[in-house]
Amino acid sequence: MSNELEAFLEYITIIKALSKKSVEAYTNDLVLIEKNLSQPLISLNTQKLLNFLADYKNKRTLNRKLSSVNAFFDFCYKEQFSEEKTKFKFAKIPKLLPKFLSYEDIQKGLSLIDKSSWIGKRDYALILFLYASGARISECLELTNSDIEDEWLHIRHAKGEKERIVPLAKVAKRAIDEYEKESTFDKDFVWCNYMGNKLSRISAYKITQKYLGVSPHVLRHSYATSLIRGGADLRVVQELLGHSSLLTTQIYTHIQKQDLRDTVEVCHPMAKEYL
Repeated sequence: MSNELEAFLEYITIIKALSKKSVEAYTNDLVLIEKNLSQPLISLNTQKLLNFLADYKNKRTLNRKLSSVNAFFDFCYKEQFSEEKTKFKFAKIPKLLPKFLSYEDIQKGLSLIDKSSWIGKRDYALILFLYASGARISECLELTNSDIEDEWLHIRHAKGEKERIVPLAKVAKRAIDEYEKESTFDKDFVWCNYMGNKLSRISAYKITQKYLGVSPHVLRHSYATSLIRGGADLRVVQELLGHSSLLTTQIYTHIQKQDLRDTVEVCHPMAKEYL
């Protein structure tokens, strides 16, 4: 590992205090480049670097690598390790409508759950909670009992260390209460496995996959989609989801536009002329 790269990794770990996963991602990306090209990253020829990165056909993977490279070169320029400010353009990725489930789909999945056991009550409550809160699965699994007060949810372990408070539907709160009444474990975390330990991401994935056929993140998209379709303001949805930029939330406007088009096609006598 070159001295410049070592200094960069120390900077993002100690000064920027990035999460362990973020530091690992930067490390894996940048060390891999130096190792494969047998040359310090800072001294690499631009074309040689681009030729190496061109092997990544998946544009999302490529952009992640480019993001790591750009962050490294930005650091080197600011620290005067380099006289030139090198920055690579990201590959264009077509915007895809996020996958989501309707309320009816979710209700159908919930009806399959056997709530006679506390495990069933947990699965039922977890799915309701994810759809009712729009929380990321990482935020959900870090939830403690003190984070829920009446019908308000305090998300303390948010992405980027941001905290937010969101309302929680009464039906979801009741489901959590019923699940916790059946649990005999003395625990800090709301969601636990059959041994009383904190529920893992893979276990949460298996639960939503079993009853809904989707990942937990699809319920976050479903939450946002339901709000947009119900007429919620985009900035309110941004705050509820914890997005730092409105641009991230704007992907849901495609749903709104499609709903408007569907309405015209069904209701307007000249609808066929719009097609």
